Amino acid sequence: MTTTMINLIHQAELDTLKAFVKVCEQLGLPYIATGGTLLGAIRHHGFIPWDDDLDVAMLRSDYETFLAKAPEILASQPYFLQTPPFSDENYGLSYAKLLNQHTFIEEKNNVNYARKGVFLDIFPLDQIPDSTSQLRKQLSDIHRLDNRLLLKLHYNVIDTPMRHLMSELSTEQRQTVLDLKKRRLALMQQYNSNNITPDTQFKNLASQYSYDKEIMNYHQITDTELVPFEDMLLNVSSDYNNILISLYGDYMALPPESQQTAKHINHLIVNNQEYFA
Repeated sequence: MTTTMINLIHQAELDTLKAFVKVCEQLGLPYIATGGTLLGAIRHHGFIPWDDDLDVAMLRSDYETFLAKAPEILASQPYFLQTPPFSDENYGLSYAKLLNQHTFIEEKNNVNYARKGVFLDIFPLDQIPDSTSQLRKQLSDIHRLDNRLLLKLHYNVIDTPMRHLMSELSTEQRQTVLDLKKRRLALMQQYNSNNITPDTQFKNLASQYSYDKEIMNYHQITDTELVPFEDMLLNVSSDYNNILISLYGDYMALPPESQQTAKHINHLIVNNQEYFA
């Protein structure tokens, strides 16, 4: 990916992140940076130079409030809140994205009919069971529904001429997709309760990391601090060191140059200009 392309992606993502944070502040909703965004905030005080996405997470109750109220607040701004059940019927993933509508993208190995734009991933954090076997079953059941949904919504690794010959989903098929999304949502929330202690464990159940990663206790999620991220301040867990060690090990060490590559965006259109990775 060229320097110009990654810089344009970063600027669009930063604008989107600022819009997200402003809504959270207006609504009094806490959030934390997670994954590569947390790593970038601590190691680089901003973006990982070659990274091309942003990740934040919220407790499920705050996440649902954001989904309900943010669209009205953002109505006059160039953002679209893409949510699994309702706002984009062609979207198959189990978490929300805030899309920058001044941009258009195509992703690597992710061809589908969902709306596209430079994005901020917004992950819900749900309570998980104490039992490892129950957690494994929960994740297995969620992944099974994920696979069925991605198949029904024509998600593909590559674009093919045959894909464009597929007809739109029928009313019956759309209802089946909606039912599957609701079943997946129920699975993700099955262990949520009001019985929360500082040690209650939560997980990003949509995580791309292995099943034992991105597990945090309530204290780690709610005890936060602001750190520099580019030209703004970003909320992170005060226990970021242990979280990053769990995710990456020696997180201050840079990966080999061969691994310093963008993972998501393959094609960008912004200001009527096209860029390719």
